[in-house]
Amino acid sequence: MSWSIALAGLWGIAANVLAMIPSKDNHWTRAYILIAVGIPILGYVTYENGPWIGLIVLAAGMSVLRWPVIYLSRWLRKRI
Repeated sequence: MSWSIALAGLWGIAANVLAMIPSKDNHWTRAYILIAVGIPILGYVTYENGPWIGLIVLAAGMSVLRWPVIYLSRWLRKRI
């Protein structure tokens, strides 16, 4: 297993643990931090393992952080 996949797995575990802890702001601060950390990891995974594995990791990250993706798609739909 490559280091990039291990980092992506560690990111997924951290995201799930952070989601279990109660939050006053509905986890948005943690989501921003996870996005900021996850984008370079996604680039590293794509660089080391190719675009198809990168797309799989992207889909996994989007399933964990689904509300930011939903709000982004709503915002883009309003803009178009």
